[in-house]
Amino acid sequence: MNTVVYPGTFDPITNGHTDLIERAARLFDRVVVAVAHSPRKNPALALDERVQLAEEVLSHLDNVEVTGFSCLLIELVDRVGARVIMRGLRAVSDFEYELQLANMNRALAPHVESLFLTPEVENSYISSTIVREVARLGGDVSTMVHPRIASALTASFGNT
Repeated sequence: MNTVVYPGTFDPITNGHTDLIERAARLFDRVVVAVAHSPRKNPALALDERVQLAEEVLSHLDNVEVTGFSCLLIELVDRVGARVIMRGLRAVSDFEYELQLANMNRALAPHVESLFLTPEVENSYISSTIVREVARLGGDVSTMVHPRIASALTASFGNT
């Protein structure tokens, strides 16, 4: 089975993430969306909630599974039997950081390849950071995230 791992904090999962996952689901037999614990990033949503929300948003994709993780990414990749890590690139500014990650992963696990996908143009400006900030300030994020995510953010930030 051809498996890809798509890691991220997904705080929250956005339409850009969903776009990439839907396309990966057409390319691979199995897509593992790996939600990172990432306490140093101070996520707005707890890991369990991020996993649950991603499962809800991606439930229409039969070959996609969601898991939380707090270990080294390469350990998770090996555990799920993947040989490919997928990352998204929105802009040239993402490339340098993603290249560093890909090279580190290659140094740690030469048998694992990195694959980069770009989102559809209408999703290219969306980032979890921007979505969180707009939601935190009471703005409308309904065009950037699934309705379930918008509700969760509203509840999280107390913007009723």
